[in-house]
Amino acid sequence: MTSEPMLPYGRQSISEEDIEAVAAILRGDWLTTGPAVTAFENAISELSGGHRAISCTSGTAALHMAYAGLGVGPGDEVVTTPMTFVATASCAAILGAKIVFADIEDDTALIDPAAVEAVVTDRTKVIAAVDYAGHPADYDALQPIADRVGAKTLDDAAHSVGGFYRGRPVGDLADVTTLSFFPTKNLTTGEGGAVVAKDPAVAQRVHEFHHIGVVRDTERFEVTDEGAWYYEVHEHGLNYRLTDIASALGLSQLKRLDAFKKRRTEITARYNEALAGVDGLRTPTQREDVDPAWHLYPVRVLGGRRREVFEGLRAAGILVQVNYIPVHWQPVFANAGYQRGLCPNAEQFYREEISLPMFPDLTDADVDRVIETLTKLVS
Repeated sequence: MTSEPMLPYGRQSISEEDIEAVAAILRGDWLTTGPAVTAFENAISELSGGHRAISCTSGTAALHMAYAGLGVGPGDEVVTTPMTFVATASCAAILGAKIVFADIEDDTALIDPAAVEAVVTDRTKVIAAVDYAGHPADYDALQPIADRVGAKTLDDAAHSVGGFYRGRPVGDLADVTTLSFFPTKNLTTGEGGAVVAKDPAVAQRVHEFHHIGVVRDTERFEVTDEGAWYYEVHEHGLNYRLTDIASALGLSQLKRLDAFKKRRTEITARYNEALAGVDGLRTPTQREDVDPAWHLYPVRVLGGRRREVFEGLRAAGILVQVNYIPVHWQPVFANAGYQRGLCPNAEQFYREEISLPMFPDLTDADVDRVIETLTKLVS
């Protein structure tokens, strides 16, 4: 084992200003459902093209809320990628939908519009793309497919907040967008997430679902002779509300999002320059029309040596990760009949991928240590 400090693959960056922002909430009157939540949602909306944002307790909660807000239920099909965290699929399955996996592009690891075109039907309710590693998917190709079959697009942007696609910000690319603010993500609220919805009616359904189904609009009441305390529940919901404590941290983090993105871009460029010509490695692709907010640096180790290199990096104190095990390989899907071989590009990508350390507080010396260790291992 190494005597050098451990380098995680991802880590939060917390400033004294972040700490003071949270402390100010603890000294105040509101811990939850207060003004900091509203301010954070307004800031996320501004970042995301001006559409309504609903904050919540996690990126998984955001996916559950988004699918519920879009009316996903039994008999519906949701087309998504296997190269994602399981929640992208499971949150639709929980609502009764059939999950249909479409393979990824070989170079970007993003859902392949041609593969989506091949599997959509008149039962397709949602096409859920994932901005893998922070690189937005091809929404100009996906949206017409969705429109043709009467489906909606969902951008699982857990990796890509702060990114742009053809000049448009993440949050403005799909009908509905979900964000994650987990500590390793591009900004953090501790745990947290948000849904951004272009359609105000969908946004309202999302809001009510995350607020236990509570309706306070008097014009929609079925009973109209009660007092000011009165509310109704028309559909079941859950408590997925984000706190003011978390929202204050998020607001403070948003002030540094541009700096976080800049540093992540610099780290990506340093990795690319050093690793692009190394035999046995394949570096990530970036399309010309995309300005990513890099969340991961997914390098591919060729020649069947991924596990050997992964274990060598970890032994050297570089705590790399693999993102992701193909979702249809998980027992919950395999036991329901999904077969290995269904998405060959995603399965080959999984066999080769390692996520190198990527977070704003990495120094150039840290990055160089990773490069040197990886290069020695593959040579």
